[in-house]
Amino acid sequence: MFNPLKKHDKVRETRRSLITLTNPQSPISEQYRTIRTNLQFTALGEKLQTIVVTSASPGEGKSTTASNLAVVYAQLGKRVLLIDCDMRKPTVHFTFQLPARFGLSTVLAKRVTFDRSVQSTQVSKLHLLPAGPIPPNPSELLASDMMTEILEDVKKHYDLIILDAPPLMQVADSRILASQADGTILVVSSDNSNRDYVVKAKEQLVMSGAHMLGVVMNKLEKGKDRHYHYAYD
Repeated sequence: MFNPLKKHDKVRETRRSLITLTNPQSPISEQYRTIRTNLQFTALGEKLQTIVVTSASPGEGKSTTASNLAVVYAQLGKRVLLIDCDMRKPTVHFTFQLPARFGLSTVLAKRVTFDRSVQSTQVSKLHLLPAGPIPPNPSELLASDMMTEILEDVKKHYDLIILDAPPLMQVADSRILASQADGTILVVSSDNSNRDYVVKAKEQLVMSGAHMLGVVMNKLEKGKDRHYHYAYD
């Protein structure tokens, strides 16, 4: 049975998640632009075209961070591709209110072409490749030659590719992606992160050969650090 209240809740959640689009002048949106600026300084003299965004555990805000970073880069005039690589619990297509009949899983399985699966968003110059139908073997697909080929091909058409990856302590998917990307961001929630998990996640990234760009401290309460922080609430 159709429930209009549930639909309203999803729309409200989407608006909250994409604050850089719905309220670009807010202090929270400014923090995402600060992250963008810091990444640009980090990239001086280095190639930074593919960025993995991940977290140690679920619920820390990695997908929200990846989506808003993609928006602020596109607002700068960059051609951006956001890929939902969380083929176990995909959410990005909900955030942008787009279908996910086709996506990364169907492209990697060679069932559908990339051109047919990639979608325009409501943000100019920002495209989304959803995760697609949940496959039985996400890790194997991400480690395949096809994934490498896709990343190499999209680099020819986009200035920046942001990969929303699964939590590190759950599966090996993020380590696989981080080893292929130019840089990795670790999202840490200030209110529910397990410190030991965060330390282990960072160690796993280093062991996989990832280039750690930094940590985004998420869900930081206003007033705890008035001078310098990345946050949204």
